Amino acid sequence: MEKLRILVRGGGDLATGTIHRLWRAGFQVLVLECRQPAAIRRQVAVCEAVYTGRTVVEDMEAVLVNNLAEAEMAWANKQVPLLLDEEAAIIAEYQPDVVIDAIIAKKNLGTRLDMAPLVIALGPGFVAGKDVHYVIETKRGHNLGRIISQGAAAPNSGVPGNIGGYTKERVLHAPAAGRVRVVQNIGAVVEKGELIAEIITPTGAVPVLASLTGIIRGMLKDGFVVTEGFKLADIDPRKEELANCFTISDKARCLAGSVLELVVASLLAKKERA
Repeated sequence: MEKLRILVRGGGDLATGTIHRLWRAGFQVLVLECRQPAAIRRQVAVCEAVYTGRTVVEDMEAVLVNNLAEAEMAWANKQVPLLLDEEAAIIAEYQPDVVIDAIIAKKNLGTRLDMAPLVIALGPGFVAGKDVHYVIETKRGHNLGRIISQGAAAPNSGVPGNIGGYTKERVLHAPAAGRVRVVQNIGAVVEKGELIAEIITPTGAVPVLASLTGIIRGMLKDGFVVTEGFKLADIDPRKEELANCFTISDKARCLAGSVLELVVASLLAKKERA
């Protein structure tokens, strides 16, 4: 297979679904991350390698690298290299064929149409045909995964997707600014009202209680410093779905399929022009 240079901005759980799909298809992917990623679904996010040096999501290993030479070594070992480069400065050296903005920041953090021959963005904050070539719809529902060639994805509603009949209740936010002390981590079964974390502030510990009964599917790293209102944890009400904490979600796989479709179409078009 021809070696397309693919760059993915972001290594959270939704980004990881796309990275995993491209990797399984045989493409070489370079992932860019910030120095303190805040993914809560850490078991299925390659950005965890920022803290640990390497991480495994399903059958894919991601490793932290310092430069393109180390990235080449990772590719040779069938690994996914992850580089600390929030501003995407490596683009000038790497000259990617494809850039995918999978930061899911609900706004554009600097991705431009001229970054590569094919530029794709996941979610709201981008206009296809202006900021990027294509936008992928990330809102759950009939249009999830739809490829948009003109216009934008649905605006952020602020309401999490419905799982087991729960939406806003599933996601917990920091009740105060401070340092997170994890009491119950990912995979733990908790009861509504149970203490799952504390926010350590200069004046004492502020409790974070489970908003419903279920499994902790996502939790910030112990010691992470948060502002008030920062997304902290995610509880899945389906207590029988423990394996979901450690596998890529249906939503992430759906988005990944749309990205792969665009990448393969671009590769075929390139071959026809040759």
